[in-house]
Amino acid sequence: MAKVAGIYAASHTPVMLNFPDAIPRADREAIFDAFRELGRRLVANRPDTVIVISDDHVHNFFFNNFPAFCIGAASSYETPVEHWLHAEKQTLRGDAALGAHLLGEALESGFDPSFSMDLTLDHGSLTPLILAGLASQVTIVPILVNCVQPPLPTMKRSVQWGRFLCEAILSWEGCERVAILATGGISHDIATPRMGMVNEEFDRRFLANLAEGDTEALVRHATDHVHEAGNGAEEIRTWLMAHGAASGAKFDPIYYQAVSKWYTGIGLAEWRTE
Repeated sequence: MAKVAGIYAASHTPVMLNFPDAIPRADREAIFDAFRELGRRLVANRPDTVIVISDDHVHNFFFNNFPAFCIGAASSYETPVEHWLHAEKQTLRGDAALGAHLLGEALESGFDPSFSMDLTLDHGSLTPLILAGLASQVTIVPILVNCVQPPLPTMKRSVQWGRFLCEAILSWEGCERVAILATGGISHDIATPRMGMVNEEFDRRFLANLAEGDTEALVRHATDHVHEAGNGAEEIRTWLMAHGAASGAKFDPIYYQAVSKWYTGIGLAEWRTE
């Protein structure tokens, strides 16, 4: 059986690649150092495959077909889909067998995800991998969560999905070590008059709830207050999936800063699974 070889979470925003000089040099270097530290920690845990939990920013899916959860089951993934992202086109290695295993286990466990063997990943998946120095090093299984178009999966369901992922990894015999990288959030607003406003109070309470490990309080706060943190904050569902998969492992925050000129609360963290 496979082992959960580390669980990590990081914010993503295309502005980090497109307009890095929009913030002071010291802040930029601290953030990029934090991503590199996350990459070092992940590599040190020697995963065979990394499950990357992100959302699709209306590129693969649209109103004619918008699944709540989609598991990638391909052997490779082209990225980025955005022509305007300041990142070279590349192909990420995929673990099709693990993707198929997750799909089968999900259906057996009462979950109903979609699946795809033809995803082109966007900045949500790619940006953290680039900044952490992982894009060319890891084999991935993407799981895309609807954090964009209501109705959205509930916060509680996101935690349940994380618990399922842990169980599915432990039942996998195709490799020895599987890591999880959740990416999204924290507070930010896109294409509204609040764009550029970061709700630091929400972010710090959310991170504190993760550290305290009280799932009921965490879900309640996320459910009741996410609307105060901007439409992009709906991406905290990916962090809740990581929390569920961590099964009570110690939460270790790596970095946090409210970065209004990057439009986002930038957070990175690890759950100490080993």
